[in-house]
Amino acid sequence: MATLHPFRALRPRPQDAARIAAVPYDVVNTEEARALAEGNPLSFLRASRAELELPAGTDPYSKAVYDRAAENFDKLKKDSLIVEDEPSVYFYRLRMGGHEQTGIAACYSLDEYDRDVIKKHERTRRDKEDDRTRHMMALGAQTGPVFLTYRSSAAIDQIATRATAGSALIDFEAPDGVHHSVWRVTGADRDALVAAFAAVPALYIADGHHRAASAARARTEIKDSGAKRQALGDGADYTTFLGVAFPQNQVQILPYNRIVKDLGGQTPEAFLEAVRTRFELEAGPAEPAARGDISMYFKGAWHALRPRVRPEVDAIASLDVSVLQDQLLAPVLQIADIRTDKRIDFVGGARGTKELQSLVDSGKAAVAFSLYPVSISDLMSVSDAGGIMPPKSTWFEPKLRDGLLSHLI
Repeated sequence: MATLHPFRALRPRPQDAARIAAVPYDVVNTEEARALAEGNPLSFLRASRAELELPAGTDPYSKAVYDRAAENFDKLKKDSLIVEDEPSVYFYRLRMGGHEQTGIAACYSLDEYDRDVIKKHERTRRDKEDDRTRHMMALGAQTGPVFLTYRSSAAIDQIATRATAGSALIDFEAPDGVHHSVWRVTGADRDALVAAFAAVPALYIADGHHRAASAARARTEIKDSGAKRQALGDGADYTTFLGVAFPQNQVQILPYNRIVKDLGGQTPEAFLEAVRTRFELEAGPAEPAARGDISMYFKGAWHALRPRVRPEVDAIASLDVSVLQDQLLAPVLQIADIRTDKRIDFVGGARGTKELQSLVDSGKAAVAFSLYPVSISDLMSVSDAGGIMPPKSTWFEPKLRDGLLSHLI
């Protein structure tokens, strides 16, 4: 069963929250981070992506970046952040248009992460782990929450309804139109929430595999070095990681679409003929209407692709992202590993199919593929079986903001 750990959060004063809160460090590049932080000295990007303050071309993994991040974080702690006076948990609500989801912000057990009570569906990259581990150690904090999900619980839902009936501690609308609300939960409701959560059989990492893996590595480094760290209440120390867990029936997954920069030396005619040997091809919509369909934008037109042969038994091989990879990207475009091949790039579903069209029409890409989103039941089934989802399978939206709740280690 899963364990919920109250903790003494480091958080903004309510009046500063909107200026401090920032997009996750890994959804923007340095130039985008610099533009978002411009004119805002409180932006948490100055701590999560500190290279934005250094000269162009600075290696984002250099010691100077981590030193600047620690310096900026210390300034925020001194001027604009406070530490709670007692261990708490929080409800964190995201609202984007007509969609709303409310999760439990707290600390979660790294021991349970090791034992797969907290389940993974994605492989991590060592270089990305190295970066966030160094960042955590430099700041002495976990500043970006892991996005978790769990099978919904009526008992937890009842507490959420009661706890969020009053005024939120933090409440603002971000520049991207997403509304963020945070309620602090203490006393009897906190204890009831911890007890109710003890009946949750498993947690699933939806987004943030590298943050979780880095927290585990930071724990090991702290243990091995014998560093003195002060636990900030009820076991919420370096043996836990910061996360927000949402019930699965509220989570929204958008497609993670693909663009390919060239046709691998083929003529357009040869490429289309190779596609036709593997897929039924006809004029179609920009967004697939159902699982099993793939939309392709090529030469100014959208096409619907349906595979002539589709594996139906294997939970991973039958995913649309797998079918596209196994039956088109690899054999037709010679893209064997999408994690390393520079000819392919990925566009989160929130940016829409117009972004795909724009990239192809401008010549920045030769062809684009729009996918039907993976379901949360697919993700849970793969995770329960101990499997690994294909890379870049899921895009979760809306996204949590960095800097609203940090966990000191």
